[in-house]
Amino acid sequence: MPDGTLVVASSGMREWHICPWGKTVLHFSRDDGATWSEPQVIRDSPIDDRDAGVLSLGGARLLVSLFSSDPRPFEFEAAADAQMRARWHEHLAQVRDEDVAQYAGSWILASDDGGVSWSDPIAAPVSSPHGPIRLASGRLLYLGKDARDLSTAGIHCAVSDDDGRTWRVQGEVPLPEETTSANYHEPHVIELPSGRLIGLIRIENAAPVADLEAIGFPHFGLMQSESDDGGRTWTTARTTVVRHGAPPHGIRHSSDALVCVYSYRQQPYGQRAMFSNDGGGTWDAEWVIRDDGPTWDLGYPASVELGDGSIFTVYYQQVHADEPCALLWSRWRLP
Repeated sequence: MPDGTLVVASSGMREWHICPWGKTVLHFSRDDGATWSEPQVIRDSPIDDRDAGVLSLGGARLLVSLFSSDPRPFEFEAAADAQMRARWHEHLAQVRDEDVAQYAGSWILASDDGGVSWSDPIAAPVSSPHGPIRLASGRLLYLGKDARDLSTAGIHCAVSDDDGRTWRVQGEVPLPEETTSANYHEPHVIELPSGRLIGLIRIENAAPVADLEAIGFPHFGLMQSESDDGGRTWTTARTTVVRHGAPPHGIRHSSDALVCVYSYRQQPYGQRAMFSNDGGGTWDAEWVIRDDGPTWDLGYPASVELGDGSIFTVYYQQVHADEPCALLWSRWRLP
């Protein structure tokens, strides 16, 4: 935030990857991450609240994006111990179709007082874990999957001119004809000084294209698309140098370098970064932020630049293999 406060949004207090207890949680730090507030729950619906992103709108204004999903179709029987499964089934037995209709979807929460109070949920037409960005013009731009179908829908661009209160879809990213929209997920955008938008997108195997590597595309890698007209039209997504690692989160550093962080789920497990000094034309990838993850269950890193030019990156990762995942952070400088 403008006063230096760091705000981290997460899907917290959950017991499993998909479970009824997921809540939208915030933590605050006023000393560059040295200490943090206790978790503040700002969304706790009867279903699974996940994919939380946070954006500073200037002053004391904050925007949080999230997605709420129906956990009932998830197969719990092999997920955890019997006592945990019993709690889940007891809760889910009380979840009605009307609850899912009311709460499921992509949502925006807005605060004008630094997170003390929040607006009622505002429906968003697209969804992506890190949420929208704020353009130099003040407009919000949200590149994400169509919120009505996170599995097979395409990558759409939505914009808001009133700080997220209303949204309109104005563009879609064309995809290589050898692939399908079900292969693409979880995009994020960087704006250049020229106004060009650099869209980075996760790609992975999905039916009917379930062996991307056989046709020259990465599985669990990054694709790129650009827009020069504010997100109305986009270039066809193409491969980047990252053949393993996703999803992306990008910022433009004060040095004008573009910085994209992503999770690395092959040994050694951890978080990595790539940089571009030519506006996204080329990338220098595979820079290791950390590589001490005990298992592959980690990632979704997101970064901000601090006042001294260093970069603060937060992500989820286990500290020890026999422990639940935690929120961890790294503070580092450009090479």
